[in-house]
Amino acid sequence: MLTIHHLNESRSQRVIWLAEELGLPYELVRHQRDPRTMLAPASLKALHPLGKAPMVAHRGRVLAETGAIVAALAGGSALLPDEGTDAGDAVRYWLHYAEGSAMPPLVMRLVLGRIPASVPWPLRPVARAITRGVETAYLGPEMTRQLDWWEASLTGDGWFAAGRFTAADLMMSFPVEMAALRGGLTDRPATRGWLDRIHARPAYQRALVAGGPYSGAGTGERTA
Repeated sequence: MLTIHHLNESRSQRVIWLAEELGLPYELVRHQRDPRTMLAPASLKALHPLGKAPMVAHRGRVLAETGAIVAALAGGSALLPDEGTDAGDAVRYWLHYAEGSAMPPLVMRLVLGRIPASVPWPLRPVARAITRGVETAYLGPEMTRQLDWWEASLTGDGWFAAGRFTAADLMMSFPVEMAALRGGLTDRPATRGWLDRIHARPAYQRALVAGGPYSGAGTGERTA
């Protein structure tokens, strides 16, 4: 039995979705964020020193990091074509890109956005000026490049790799949903259409029922 350690409002929603797509039986262990800090609870640190989701227990091992979990569970399935093939290499590119290139500027934007409210009020004008400067000089242009790349990649057959739904689309769901939550999909119809299609998948809908409330599910035209 696969055990999925699920942290609410996190990347682990993708692992539940993966299990549903593959038809894998699983046990779900829920972990709740601290409602004030939004940090993961100590219960996850009992499983892995970093204490972050997702984590799964599978075949006697604890696996962490979404890309590694997807590679372990989806290997040999249609979602992850063989390595060394054009389709397989394209899917693996997006598996690494999703967390290695797409997520860092999104996380940085989230953290910087919280800084002005977290400093003493006399320093807030300075903090706002610094965060605006970082946004203008780096984050804004970087996110535009990333979003343009998604749009270009999805224009045509409508999927990130192999001309069909694969693990590449599953991995990219989280960064695209996070960008959509921040209003980043304006005038990007291919990306918006892709988001609607993945949200409509029966396995995605089943994963929402299993995993509980997830704000990313409401980012397409269709609200789950």
